[in-house]
Amino acid sequence: MDNLRLNVSLLKKRVPNLTSAARAIGLRPATVSNLCTGKIPVGRAEVKTIVALASLAKCSLDELILRDESVEMIETKIKVLDLFAPITKGGTVGLVARPGMGQLAILDELFRNLKKEGYVTMLLKPNGEYPELNEMIEEVDIVTNFIEETYVKVKETDQQKDIVFATDREHVLTGEIFDLQEKLQAEGINNVTTFLVDLKGEVVDENIPYGPLETFWYFDVDLVARHKYPAVNPIYSTSTVLEGVHLDESHVSIQQRAKKLLRRYRELRSLVSVKGEEGIPASEIQTYQRGERLEAYLTQPFFVAEPFSGRKGEKVSLADTLKDVQSILNGSLDGASVESLNYIGKKTN
Repeated sequence: MDNLRLNVSLLKKRVPNLTSAARAIGLRPATVSNLCTGKIPVGRAEVKTIVALASLAKCSLDELILRDESVEMIETKIKVLDLFAPITKGGTVGLVARPGMGQLAILDELFRNLKKEGYVTMLLKPNGEYPELNEMIEEVDIVTNFIEETYVKVKETDQQKDIVFATDREHVLTGEIFDLQEKLQAEGINNVTTFLVDLKGEVVDENIPYGPLETFWYFDVDLVARHKYPAVNPIYSTSTVLEGVHLDESHVSIQQRAKKLLRRYRELRSLVSVKGEEGIPASEIQTYQRGERLEAYLTQPFFVAEPFSGRKGEKVSLADTLKDVQSILNGSLDGASVESLNYIGKKTN
């Protein structure tokens, strides 16, 4: 049962407004969202929920549930993403953030890293003036103004190369993005990984942001307030890649342990903010301090931010991230100061 997942692509095509459609038939939007991203395994879902989704999509259960399909991960060299919410190659990533939380910086850094690895970078400009996009526009390989132009440019691109493509939520609301994806898939073009942003920040209030997606990155106002960047929430961000069948067992184990530690650390932080560290039970001091170190380690200096931060950008391989996080979890870095883990690349040699 662990090798089952929802056919998210089919749901996109058949039920673009999944939030209202799910609610109308008595399904909790949050449950549907968690099923789409793999946070709730299909094998553990209630049968009536899966049947209801099949009914919404007007398809059979065999069409809705995929078995034994390989899912390939794109390694970004950004620690928090690769560990907690990896990108599904050829899938769609939704960035859930309000303006000023760093979503464009992380996208710019990601595109920069992947461009150096041979990916073609593409941006479909939103309508209106968005000066914050100017730096990214200067760096991407292909900038388009209309969905039809995007289709033509994708078709013209060497199909041996992978494409990372970003656009604004306005093209989700019109349905154009899902029409484009369906058109490309019908022609056997599966080398495009799509990133959806919401420059207005309205998507934060949606139950199922952007509709069914393979990966969600939730940006965290608390991390932003404390200048911990990238401000991606490691607890609420998720991906279909995290289904155990698609990942190395050590990645799954470390990711789960790290998420558990951070969840408890956040609870303890609430106590500390009121009573100070002495207000934590003695038995929880170690948990709190390791959580503090892990949170610090997950910050990362970006190359695109060098002119503003004065810090040299760093890329960190997934192997190094897993090694470092395991060291924090196992206590090997208990002697390291929190400050020494802030805004570094890899820690161990």
